Amino acid sequence: MTSPINPRVVAVTGASGYLGERIVKRLVAEPSIAHVIGIDVRPSSLEHEKLTTLILDVTAPLDALFLRHKVDTVVHLAFVLRQLRDREESRRINVGGAANVLRASESAGVSRIILMSSSTVYGPHPDNDHLLIEDSPLRPPPEFNYPNNKATVEALYRRYGEQHIPTQVSILRCCIVMGPMVHNFITQALNKPALIAVGRDDPPMQFVHEEDLTEVLWRFVSENHPGTFNVAGTGTILWSDVVKMAHRRLLRFSAPIAYGLTNISWRLRLQNDAPGAGLDYVRWPWNVSTNRVEEELGFKFKHSSREAVQSYLQGASPSTPT
Repeated sequence: MTSPINPRVVAVTGASGYLGERIVKRLVAEPSIAHVIGIDVRPSSLEHEKLTTLILDVTAPLDALFLRHKVDTVVHLAFVLRQLRDREESRRINVGGAANVLRASESAGVSRIILMSSSTVYGPHPDNDHLLIEDSPLRPPPEFNYPNNKATVEALYRRYGEQHIPTQVSILRCCIVMGPMVHNFITQALNKPALIAVGRDDPPMQFVHEEDLTEVLWRFVSENHPGTFNVAGTGTILWSDVVKMAHRRLLRFSAPIAYGLTNISWRLRLQNDAPGAGLDYVRWPWNVSTNRVEEELGFKFKHSSREAVQSYLQGASPSTPT
């Protein structure tokens, strides 16, 4: 059974990002929140009497900062989504930054930590269950930095929660976020005149609307819900339908050609999106069950996966290729 908490000071890493600014707006509007510390390498566009924004790298020392502001809740969003060519640099920022946040949280006696993870940690596989649950094995593609870094960070946070029993550690495995002005690897793809499909594979995909995710995050900040939770909008939408809704062309290649062209273009720096392993996510399923978050929080997602995609397309108004 869970009980509500009233955190006085919340630190948000990645506070100037698309999702970060939305949760910060929600936090400063809540009477139970006395102050919000926004941390990011980029300046924030937000101003509020309850908000202090700091331009800091997430790997920089945070111990004194958390202690000085009496931080008791941390929302860790800072993460490099883009596939960096330097894998060690990706690990330094993503894993090192997450570990740094834990060290500062321990020093300051933070009582509530929320980690934004990703459903990509399950990995796309032809033998995946129809809907993956939180106990399903994590099998991210070895060549893909982002889900591997996320899986490593999850292990750090789970271990921290086990060793620091009074601290409430929550891990949210979220699917692709969509909204009017979102910017991620799917929206980058939808800005191209044509997209790739592998053979006849056409996996169903999940998306979550920014409004639903912001509400989910607020519930985890304001209530005690330790553990790991999947987050995704209702229903699914086929990859081919996503492309069709965006008025883009879908080019189908056999697996050897699709992976070969993608790997060659990556090695020659003709594209900077991802090596061939990235194609796995539009080839095989990696959908999750949200039963746990719905049942434990009593939460109902207001937007379907299709509606989440449509919200982006209506906001971005991508042009129809000629």
